[in-house]
Amino acid sequence: MSKNLQSIKQRYGIIGQSSVLDQALGTAVRVANTDLTVLIRGESGVGKEVFSKIIHSLSARKHNNFIAINCGAIPEGTINSELFGHEKGAFTGATSERKGYFETVDGGTIFLDEIGEMPLDTQAYLLRILEVGEYMRVGSSKVLKTDVRVVAATNIDLEERIRQGKFREDLYYRLNTVPIKVPALKERREDIYMLFRKFTLDFAEKYRSSPIQLDEKARLLLENYAWPGNIRELKNVAEQLSVLVEDRFITAPDLMNHIPNIINRNLPSLRRTDSSGDNFQEREILYKLLFDMKNDLNDLKSLVYELIQNNDLSVPDVKQLRQLQAPSNYPSPSRPSNFERDDNYFIPNESPLESPNYSDDKPIIIQGGNNPDYDDMEVVEESLSIEEMEKDLIKKALKKHNNRRKDASEDLGISERTLYRKIKQYDL
Repeated sequence: MSKNLQSIKQRYGIIGQSSVLDQALGTAVRVANTDLTVLIRGESGVGKEVFSKIIHSLSARKHNNFIAINCGAIPEGTINSELFGHEKGAFTGATSERKGYFETVDGGTIFLDEIGEMPLDTQAYLLRILEVGEYMRVGSSKVLKTDVRVVAATNIDLEERIRQGKFREDLYYRLNTVPIKVPALKERREDIYMLFRKFTLDFAEKYRSSPIQLDEKARLLLENYAWPGNIRELKNVAEQLSVLVEDRFITAPDLMNHIPNIINRNLPSLRRTDSSGDNFQEREILYKLLFDMKNDLNDLKSLVYELIQNNDLSVPDVKQLRQLQAPSNYPSPSRPSNFERDDNYFIPNESPLESPNYSDDKPIIIQGGNNPDYDDMEVVEESLSIEEMEKDLIKKALKKHNNRRKDASEDLGISERTLYRKIKQYDL
């Protein structure tokens, strides 16, 4: 790591040695001395505002004003006035004119946090500033000029917001001139314990107590937790332990007692890929199909067991079968044929049938029998296509409810709109 990055880390209290963190810092340093617009992306609590301050302090604007604005914290009705100012009488309560942030920070840097929460009309005004540096106060027709560098940040997927019609695509590309991805804590696990030690030392000094220490297993728990709240959550945990724990040497059970969430894996879940939720409902159909298949399999097991019991069919011991050699005419996968009458049973399970609770055992498949009332087995190949199963399930639901789509869609667990689309897709 270069001495320049090391000095920046010391200056701003950045703890960590991971390569992804150094890469993000390196990009911020290289772009700082330009006037390019920067879009900082990262999860909540990773320290995006620190990066904006680094960019400002290393730029030619460092002697001018810097202001950080949380776009999600300003009400939609007043954000235009806050950013661009207003004239006297522009709206109820505007008893005097007011300068906006873009006017008061002229020549400096504005950090727009949570840019994805900015209203659409405000986005249009911001785009005008980024393109030509012009804006108008609320209630005024006079065009004003400003020279402000914009550094924006977001913790949400702006591309998804664009698809939802909640963020302007042209503004996104204007802001995304230089993207910087600040890594989440789970992407720099080698830094977790280092950060934790720094926080515990700070809190020990603050509360005039001895710093807490972790044993090896507790440290592994700490480093393998997902930390959805990132550095902010880790700092809160360090403070909580520094205050509440009496024994300054913490074991893994102690850590789990004070912070039960530490054992959570935070695995990803399925999410809807469009606003209508049709894909989610299609998955529900597939889940229902799988459950129905499982029920059919259990019914088949019960039927086979009942046939064995009612027809007084004997099940030979598997140990005896293992000592026998397969006959030369025994069918194989490469040479399919019908079983002869003397090959009565084929038992793929590893233990003999011992109890009536047959649903917990592996299945017994009867290939032939001595009862003349039964015909030879006919093998019917079943389609494994998910689309065919889905189509068949929709047909059954429509038949069950006499083509009443509303009732059929409720039975299938999908919306009527999705059912209509499926009927059209499968030409039912």
